[in-house]
Amino acid sequence: MELIGRGREADVYALDGSRVLRRYREAGPTEREARLMAHLAARGYPVPEVYEATGTDMVLERLTGPTMTEALARRPWRVGSLGRELGRLHDRLHALPAPEWLPRRFASAGHDRVLHLDLHPGNVMLTPRGPVVIDWRNAAAGDPAADLATTIVTVGSAELSGPAVRLGRGLLVRALCRGSRTDPAGRIREAAEAKLADPHLRPAEAAWLRRRAGRAPEGR
Repeated sequence: MELIGRGREADVYALDGSRVLRRYREAGPTEREARLMAHLAARGYPVPEVYEATGTDMVLERLTGPTMTEALARRPWRVGSLGRELGRLHDRLHALPAPEWLPRRFASAGHDRVLHLDLHPGNVMLTPRGPVVIDWRNAAAGDPAADLATTIVTVGSAELSGPAVRLGRGLLVRALCRGSRTDPAGRIREAAEAKLADPHLRPAEAAWLRRRAGRAPEGR
């Protein structure tokens, strides 16, 4: 099989022209992830089609097109429109009530909604049929503000080089917030604290998150 993608938790292999294999390096809840993707697809939310899910493996529809991250690198002047699109993808998702079997995180005062909890530009594919959201492993039910806050701290903590790229990150976050009707401010600190549990964080990312969570720097 040809390796065509490698993330922090999983590798993606081409099976043929229409299917890929996503294989987690550690045991993961692929059956629940696949069930949620089928649930969302039935309600019109843009996700890849799932053909099979067993153990650490999922066979998925092969998507064509760049990720939103790749599109921003090639055409940085699109940061405003793509950031607003990312905000609208959040709102479309949060319009859907969470199924009873989805684990709860960041509980809301009202009805819990489906949260992706990793909905950043690297997990949005810009395909001929429109943007498609991938990688639903962290999904849960809860407060939409926490989902938007998680995206903000994920983008904010990412290691980037060069002042122009860092400026683009700030523009992206502002456009994201303009594109969504949700106010994430009350959940930023909590989202940063939750993100610190990620075992794949790099030292600079963890340091940024500790500051946003209000923690003292390590070693003190």
